Order: sequence, then C-alpha cells, then structure tokens
Amino acid sequence: MKAVIQRVTRASVEINGQVVGRIDAGLLVLLGVAKGDGETDGRYLVEKIRTLRIFADDQGKMNRSLVDIGGSVLLVSQFTLLGQTTNGRRPSFDEAAPPDEAKCLYEAVAIELRAQGISVETGVFAAHMQIQLLNDGPVTFALDSREA
Repeated sequence: MKAVIQRVTRASVEINGQVVGRIDAGLLVLLGVAKGDGETDGRYLVEKIRTLRIFADDQGKMNRSLVDIGGSVLLVSQFTLLGQTTNGRRPSFDEAAPPDEAKCLYEAVAIELRAQGISVETGVFAAHMQIQLLNDGPVTFALDSREA
C-alpha cells in the first residue's frame, strides 16, 4: 500500500459539486492499494498515520502526532499512486490491485482508524472527486507499507 499524507489545516472532497467529506486540522491521506497487499499493510499504515510525529509542538518542532493533537483524517482512494511511468508516455497501472480487493482494503483502513479513535471522513471509492486542501507547512510525506 502506498499513501501520500499531507498535514492540513482543512480539507474537503466533492463529487458533482456536493461535499462528501470535510475535516479541519489533521491529515489528508491519499491511499493506493497494490496487488498482493493485505491486512498487514493496512495495519502498518494505520499505525504510521496515527503516530507519525509531524505536527508542531509549542516550540514549533514536529513533535506531535495526529493522536496528540486530536486531529482528523480525510481518506481518499488514489489508485494512480501505483502508476508506473518509467516506460513510454502513458502510465501503467498493472501494479494496482483489482477494484474489489482495493475497495475492501481501503475500507478496512478507514474502519481501523475509527476503531483506534480517529475521526475519519472519506471520499467515494472509484468516483471522480475534487479535493480542496490547505496544506499546513507545507508538510507532505510518502509512505509505502512494503518499505517497512
């Protein structure tokens, strides 16, 4: 599983002009599921998302986690994170999991984050979405469960 996490002051996702998810301070998480990913990959990313110390403390140092600040997550499926661009001009998505498997694991990540006490809003799997965000910092990290 691959994730791009962005520290945000606020973020929202719209479909056909209707807001389907909105958060204030927290993380926008773009999540891509690869072939062969499983529950272990999801648990790894949930733990990283919850505990990575990327929020400022009183001295302005990145020393607080999402849990520490009581922040929320806007979780959006993003299969293009698995796109390979090394050959040719058109990305290949051969490494992306089939949609039914990817949706199941995407939903499992949302469920596990909620079970761990995190407020989670989501986009709609496989929908065409518009995302608005105010990146705080900017602070952006790429995570890959296979590099754990």
